[in-house]
Amino acid sequence: MTTMDTPAPAAAPVPAPPAASGMRRRVGELGVLRDQVHAGPGEKATGAQHARGKLTARERIALLLDPDTFHEVEQFRRHRATGFGLEANRPYTDGVITGWGEVEGRTVFVYAHDFRMFGGALGEAHAAKIHKIMDMALAAGAPLVSLNDGAGARIQEGVSALAGYGGIFRRNTRASGVIPQISVMLGPCAGGAAYSPALTDFVFMVRGTSQMFITGPDVVRAVTGEEATLSGLGGADVHAETSGVCHFAYDDEESCLLEVRYLLGMLPGNNRERPPRAESGDPAGRRSQRLLDLVPAEGSRPYDMREVIAELADDEEVLEVHERWAPNILCVLIRLAGEVVGVVANQPLSLAGVLDIKASEKAARFVQMCDTFNIPLVTLVDVPGFLPGVGQEHDGIIRHGAKLLYAYCDATVPRITVILRKAYGGAYIVMNSQSIGADLTFAWPTNEIAVMGAEGAANVIFRRQIAEAQDPDETRARLVKEYRAELMHPYYAAERGLVDDVIDPAATREVLAAALTVLRTKATEPAPRKHGNPPL
Repeated sequence: MTTMDTPAPAAAPVPAPPAASGMRRRVGELGVLRDQVHAGPGEKATGAQHARGKLTARERIALLLDPDTFHEVEQFRRHRATGFGLEANRPYTDGVITGWGEVEGRTVFVYAHDFRMFGGALGEAHAAKIHKIMDMALAAGAPLVSLNDGAGARIQEGVSALAGYGGIFRRNTRASGVIPQISVMLGPCAGGAAYSPALTDFVFMVRGTSQMFITGPDVVRAVTGEEATLSGLGGADVHAETSGVCHFAYDDEESCLLEVRYLLGMLPGNNRERPPRAESGDPAGRRSQRLLDLVPAEGSRPYDMREVIAELADDEEVLEVHERWAPNILCVLIRLAGEVVGVVANQPLSLAGVLDIKASEKAARFVQMCDTFNIPLVTLVDVPGFLPGVGQEHDGIIRHGAKLLYAYCDATVPRITVILRKAYGGAYIVMNSQSIGADLTFAWPTNEIAVMGAEGAANVIFRRQIAEAQDPDETRARLVKEYRAELMHPYYAAERGLVDDVIDPAATREVLAAALTVLRTKATEPAPRKHGNPPL
């Protein structure tokens, strides 16, 4: 309480507002700079990118990842190179955006070339950013997706750019078989740059805008005299149908990136995890009466194996790998009773489903991928043998066919085989037979397992009898019938333990679901070795 003689105490001083040069100003500057980085080199460059029918790097990342989950790394990095005008052109990000985000709630690492800067060409700082994000993905045990749209090495930086590619290749190899690596080609990828996608697990391409080649049309023309366009030399259709470099090809970037998301949803984060399970309303015990009519009993009549696979899959959803390359064999990812399964199947609609060089390579790589990422394998067999011919022999069908044999023998995931109709000769053995380690083998009542077809076998075994017969045609027909009844009836292999059961085709899905369930805990101790030496 105060009196007239006691002055009131002075009011406490009011703090002065923060100085303009303090933390708030710095944060404001950071926000402005970040906005500039995100905007990129300007509207003109962005318009030119869109005019080419291509999205920007950030637009692509936004399509790939779940909304608002992207965390960028080293967005303020700039190159330190000098000469050839580089010191006057030092954009932030240095032409590549790196970071991590989520796809359906699961962590995914990503880097995306920004074609608006240096044409997406790789320099020392650019490469260092990619190296860092690749190292992070491997350390975290999460998939890595590269969105490729670059003109190769940054020539102005010389050998430093080439060394950057070497670092990428080494990391691709270290990560191989550990984390899923997916390359998405959304523009040019020339020269040494093309080897990184070739080292990854899956390659996606977009028609019309993406190309991959070691030497471009101008060099090809100068050296060999051959004329070729960019797309004709290394476009999506060429690599999807002819070379086999591309696993998936799409008409636009949106569809392509949507399918990348779908594939990621079927792969584990790394080789120590199981693929993600997805609940389905499709009962595991669903019978498919349609299979009884879909596959003809006569071994020479064709049918579409894709329809068989769809009947077995949850809700008939399938993701076919290498759909247009080596079409005589199918490699498909499906879910069966909610679990991801890899299906390898002969396709009677193409070359009667025979195995040749390309089919063997295609299936071998798929089997290895499934084994790497703990995806059980189901093999659907209807194979008349290996493709005969001088060209096949001279091009190495022996060593190429051995790739598929090696892949199956080396695989430790659950392996189940279903023999629908024909299974002849060496091709029967190679297609995951019981003798090379299939865990369970089932057969339909239409199965024919033999060294060769009855007609060919009769011509060899009974050649003299047929030649000496009064009616060779009637004798041949009778002996073929006898051979088939004696050695090729549906239960011949089952009687000898080479088939575990002969099943009703309509129950195939139920049988497979039960088998996959019991094999889910399969454990195999690998042989003590550094690594195998598979055929080349």
